[in-house]
Amino acid sequence: MAVLVSSKVKGQTREGYDKVLVFVKDSLKTAPGFIMHCAFPVAEEDFWQVHEVWQSKAEADIFFAKYIAPNLPKGIYPKRSYQELHSCEK
Repeated sequence: MAVLVSSKVKGQTREGYDKVLVFVKDSLKTAPGFIMHCAFPVAEEDFWQVHEVWQSKAEADIFFAKYIAPNLPKGIYPKRSYQELHSCEK
């Protein structure tokens, strides 16, 4: 079942987000189980909100551990949560 992965990234900047995206964008597009990614800053609360849809939590976690965690700016630790989706249509 598809899963929505929501990440609240306290202290992240536009520049920091963009640097991580440069390193992972091509790998993300071809990652097993990847469906979609979107992100936006929440300036008044000093965090970035990232949403991804994956075919499974396991596939999302594998990608995060291999590609995202090693490329995060120092001191940035996303708070991730998961929600199984009832439906996800393309």
